[in-house]
Amino acid sequence: MQPRNMSMSGAVDLGAVKAAQEAKTKAEQARAEAARTGGADAVSPADLVIDVDEAGFESDVLQRSTEVPVVIDFWAEWCEPCKQLSPVLERLAVEYNGRFLLAKIDVDANQALMQQFGIQGIPAVFAVVAGQALPLFQGAAGEAQIRQTLDQLVQVGEERFGLIGLTVDPEAEPGAARPAAPERPVSPHDAALETAVRALDAGDLDGAVQAYKSVLAEEPGNTEAKLGLAQAELLQRVQDADPQRVRQEAADKPGDAQAQIAAADLDLVGGHVEDAFGRLVDAVRVTAGDERNAVRVRLLELFEVVGADDPRVAAARRALARALF
Repeated sequence: MQPRNMSMSGAVDLGAVKAAQEAKTKAEQARAEAARTGGADAVSPADLVIDVDEAGFESDVLQRSTEVPVVIDFWAEWCEPCKQLSPVLERLAVEYNGRFLLAKIDVDANQALMQQFGIQGIPAVFAVVAGQALPLFQGAAGEAQIRQTLDQLVQVGEERFGLIGLTVDPEAEPGAARPAAPERPVSPHDAALETAVRALDAGDLDGAVQAYKSVLAEEPGNTEAKLGLAQAELLQRVQDADPQRVRQEAADKPGDAQAQIAAADLDLVGGHVEDAFGRLVDAVRVTAGDERNAVRVRLLELFEVVGADDPRVAAARRALARALF
């Protein structure tokens, strides 16, 4: 099974929104269960480094990534730089004490996985967080750089996806069977949310918008529906746009609110989050009255698309406040 968002090229990914919400739900359940039982199921330090093949990728990487960030080390026996990097990663996996799991994949024996990740050379290191693939670095890297990258990865896992990591017990028996993660509770709105995702897959944006609105009519605070609706409406707005014309108009009319709003939508769909936010903050500075308010409202809508816990949103909110006041 290929991880969702394998292209890692866009900001708009409803699968990522759902995965993040499910990961947070599982993390909350795990915390509650640990509090109830007085502890959490522990793994041995030896279990923090695992060998993974194509057959076990879904269970060993994708499923485990809903409870702990999984770092993937793509290597081969003939690769000399791999022989320098892999021991460092293995040592750090133990040192980080369950804050991430290291999965080692032999590219010679797992060509399909190498192709799915688009790897051109090894060593190559990726991470999977809540089912989402993230490139970390390729080639040899110094330990200081590796530590900095791992620290950022762990922070993203904790703050954005609610991942609690693994409990490590030096006395635990290596390879002991671990109980399955708690199942996500069934929500009365699951059917409508699945309908929305299927509509998006089929290109039916109107149907997706209606499905998300039906959920929010009954549960206004549903996070998945709010984010999904914001993203679906964004896709609606850009589906018939001529990118070249929109960008040229924005360049020709820096003080035109609607021109900047249209270009910002395209920026965000293309994955240029900071560009979209910066464009609208700049437009707030040079507009007034209803036009300024229209820009502000669209910027707030784009914040919903990206997610309130994204650090780029926090930075843009501060910039917006400075522009307004």
